[in-house]
Amino acid sequence: MQWSAAATGFLRSHVLEALMPDKDIHLIAACRNPSKLLPDFHDEVRQGDLTDSSYIKELTQGVDVICHAAAWTSLWAHRKEEQRLYREPTIALIDAAIESGVQRFIFDNSVVVSGTCRDGTPISDHKPAQHPGLWPHMDIVVDIENYMRKQPGRGTAMVSLHCGHFAGERFNLGFLSLLLPRLKTHLVPRVAGGKVRVPLVDGRDLGTAYALAVDGLDGFESFNICGPSFPPMREVIDFLHTETAVPRPHFGVPLSGAYVFGWLVEKLNPILPGDPFLTRAIVFLGEDWYAPSDLARERLGYEPKFDWKTAIRRQLKEMESQGYPRTSLVDGTRWWAR
Repeated sequence: MQWSAAATGFLRSHVLEALMPDKDIHLIAACRNPSKLLPDFHDEVRQGDLTDSSYIKELTQGVDVICHAAAWTSLWAHRKEEQRLYREPTIALIDAAIESGVQRFIFDNSVVVSGTCRDGTPISDHKPAQHPGLWPHMDIVVDIENYMRKQPGRGTAMVSLHCGHFAGERFNLGFLSLLLPRLKTHLVPRVAGGKVRVPLVDGRDLGTAYALAVDGLDGFESFNICGPSFPPMREVIDFLHTETAVPRPHFGVPLSGAYVFGWLVEKLNPILPGDPFLTRAIVFLGEDWYAPSDLARERLGYEPKFDWKTAIRRQLKEMESQGYPRTSLVDGTRWWAR
C-alpha cells in the first residue's frame, strides 16, 4: 500500500513515526525541506510546495492513502493568507486525490471545529462543523470539512480526525507555548473559574490514530481524537506552576469578559508592537472542549496511552533545552511542508 504524508513538523513527524514500522506500507514523504525529515526515514520523498498545482498532481499519482497532516495557521485575522495558503491548496489536493483514484484522504482537524456544548455534554464526533466567525483560520477549516463531506460519492473516502490540543515533543506552537509566556506576565485571569476541560493529546497518540484510520472506512467519517482524560484548566495551570513556577492567575473573569478583552486587544494591535497579547481565538481554544474518543475506540481501536502530564513534561523539557523560544500567533513559514 502506498501512503503519502506531509512529513515534517510536529504532527507530520509523529504520523510518519507511527507508520514507519509497517513494512507493508510504502511511505512517500511530502515536504519542502527533506533535511527536516526524521533521520530514520529512508523511503521516497516528493519535494515541493502545495501552492504549486503541478506538484499537487505529481504528489497524488500512484498513491492509495493521503495523510494531510498540515496547515497554515494564524490565531487572529489573516483571512486572505488563510484562503491562499491553506484553503485553496487543500481543496486542490482533495480534487487531485479524487482524480488520481486515491482510496482515502485523512485530514487533520480539531475538536473545536463543531463548536462547544455549553451544557457540558460530550461533543459528538458527527456534530456538523460550525463557522465561529471570530477566527478566520477555523472558518477555513470548517470550509474544508464541509467540502470533504460532499466528496465520498466521487470514489475517495474522506476521514476527518477531530484532534485535541497538541502536546508533546517537537511542538513549539499551540496550547503550551501560548499559555506559559502569558502566565509569566501575571495578567492572565482564571476564566470561568478554571472549570473548563482541556482536550490535550500527545503527538504519539495522534500518530497512532492516523495509522488506524487506513482501513475499513467508507464515505465520510469523523472521529474525536483526544487523550485519556480531560483535566480542568485550573488543574493544568496548577501543574504548570509546580513544574515551572509560573504564577497562578490572581483574578477571575467570566468567559464573556475574556471575549470582550480579546476583541479590544485585536482592535488595538495595529498601533501596538508585535502580536496581540490575547485574541478571541485564544479565548475560543480555552472554552470547554469535552470530546471523548469513544467512537474512535469502537471503530478504529484507538486507545490513547499517554496522559496529559507526561505529554506536557516532555514538551517542557524540550522547550527548556531550546531556551523557551517565543512563537508567533501567525505561521511564519510560507507553507506548511517545512
